[in-house]
Amino acid sequence: MSGTVTHDPPPGTPGRQGRPLIVTEDAELLDDLLRLCAAAGATPEVHHGVPEQRGGWEGAPLVLVGDDAARRVRGAPRRRGVVLVGRDQDDPGIWRRAVEIGADHVLVLPDGEQWLVDRIADVAEGVGRPALTVGVIGGRGGAGASTLACALAVTAAREGLRTLLVDADPLGGGLDVLLGGETTEGLRWPAFASSRGRVGGGALEESLPELHALRVLSWDRGDCVTVPPQAVRAVLAAARRRGGAVVVDLPRRVDEGVAEVLAQLDLGLLVVPAELRAMAASARVASAVGMVLRDLRVAVRGPYAPGLDDREVARLLGLPLAGEVPVEPALRRPDAGGTPPGAVARGPLARFCSAFWERALTEAAAA
Repeated sequence: MSGTVTHDPPPGTPGRQGRPLIVTEDAELLDDLLRLCAAAGATPEVHHGVPEQRGGWEGAPLVLVGDDAARRVRGAPRRRGVVLVGRDQDDPGIWRRAVEIGADHVLVLPDGEQWLVDRIADVAEGVGRPALTVGVIGGRGGAGASTLACALAVTAAREGLRTLLVDADPLGGGLDVLLGGETTEGLRWPAFASSRGRVGGGALEESLPELHALRVLSWDRGDCVTVPPQAVRAVLAAARRRGGAVVVDLPRRVDEGVAEVLAQLDLGLLVVPAELRAMAASARVASAVGMVLRDLRVAVRGPYAPGLDDREVARLLGLPLAGEVPVEPALRRPDAGGTPPGAVARGPLARFCSAFWERALTEAAAA
């Protein structure tokens, strides 16, 4: 059992990492709390009462007060991030004691263990604002969605954002190949197929190949082409907790795994070549994606069929216009092998991506 008393505090403060504080003399409860801290990757400080050292109570990012210690901390300064932890499911007095010490949350073990592990892990990782997460999907095959996804990720990393590029299309050939890093060491999607519950954001980031100052989660060359939806959910949630930017290259079909990705996107870009057959196919893709993703925008690619321009394409599809995706001449040169999309900082594709991130980040900050 768990419940909120006053307010549920945000999961950590940006850049504020520290050791959670445990206050209890109950040896059995302490064993449980230490076990949960270990599961979350955190090493706590333990005291029988309010710490005597200056800032010990106020400075801890999270305080876990055993129900046995509630009376001893009653006079401590009020602060956010205090959780009162007990064991008796039938004790109504725990709520009164929580109010007396200014606790944000009441937790009764063992029912609330997973919630508490998540909160402790947030503290250990210093979780702040989640990553701005953008999905890119082609309106038809060959629309250039993977190229745009890579260019967005390369541009975000060049501009100083912590960036993760996620390949959600197992049949797409691999974004690590497009970035010239198919032999780079690191884990691919099949390694996460058995993931359940919470995946550590820091551990995820460190385990993935690093290419062009960003991390890439792609597919290997094996036979595995599916990952369970719960694993997709856990991995993408871990990626978002690290902050910065997450770019996802989406397949044109929507299965359970893709639906998990769509549910965590902040916005999507539908790449639409400006010709009639592509628009017909794009309308069907938009209909399927729009059932899960509210903010879907059109990124139009030329050349244009007679009577069409980018605004007309967006109007006919009934979606907001993200802009016209320019051609990158450098990618068409015979010697362009190994040059990732968006790598030419002054190129038209990189400029498009920079303008996109500027708008999207401004919108996210204002939300």
